[in-house]
Amino acid sequence: MSGHSKWATIRHKKGALDAKRGKIFSKLAREITVAAKQAGGDPDMNPRLRAVLLKARAVNMPADNIDRAIKRGTGEMPGAVYEEITYEGYGPGGVAVIVEAMTDNRNRTSAELRNLITKNGGNMGGGSVKHLFHRKGHFLVDKSKIGEDELMGIALDAGADDMTTTEHGYEITCDPSHFEAIHKALEARNIKPETAEITFMPVTPVPITDEAAARTVLKIVSELEDHDDVQHVYAAFDIPDDILAKVGEQDG
Repeated sequence: MSGHSKWATIRHKKGALDAKRGKIFSKLAREITVAAKQAGGDPDMNPRLRAVLLKARAVNMPADNIDRAIKRGTGEMPGAVYEEITYEGYGPGGVAVIVEAMTDNRNRTSAELRNLITKNGGNMGGGSVKHLFHRKGHFLVDKSKIGEDELMGIALDAGADDMTTTEHGYEITCDPSHFEAIHKALEARNIKPETAEITFMPVTPVPITDEAAARTVLKIVSELEDHDDVQHVYAAFDIPDDILAKVGEQDG
């Protein structure tokens, strides 16, 4: 599991995401609206919308919120017009960072994110970093849900590239084209993943073994994730579990 994914898992288990549930719903609503605007409000005919709805249901987003977001996208309800922007750069310690945003004011968002990254010792726009990441489907399944061998059979039959077992659970990775098939295979067995997403995973993450450096990197990631216009942050770092746990305890 990449360092960023491990950190997200720790925050989730500590309940940090629950405290930000309103912001999470707001960001998902934007994503649903944009997906519906691009290819319509029927998830059966819109794979992107279908994937976002999986995420929304995983965090128990209210059905009314989902319905309103779809209607804003299809034009049945008024709402802001969002554009998607991807920013690339480096955080402190040479950690490659990709930031995906949805905004109704490109100039404002660009200025705010550039300032946020710069003040934390990074730089934005120093060239593309996407070649430092793989685009992958990623699932995390709790060990209590199913046995390792049985899950591996299900995942591989549905098109998974790999499955590993960690202290956080079973991790399944796949090509994005097989994401939906694997999710449906899990659903057919009544297995609800802890996380299910199409993400950027680092090819060669930067190892960070110093606690102070780890805190600096995690600070910039957290501040970017907290920005209202930011949908996703991907960072190519690898921090040992014991240091992640220490930072999590002190920040909890």
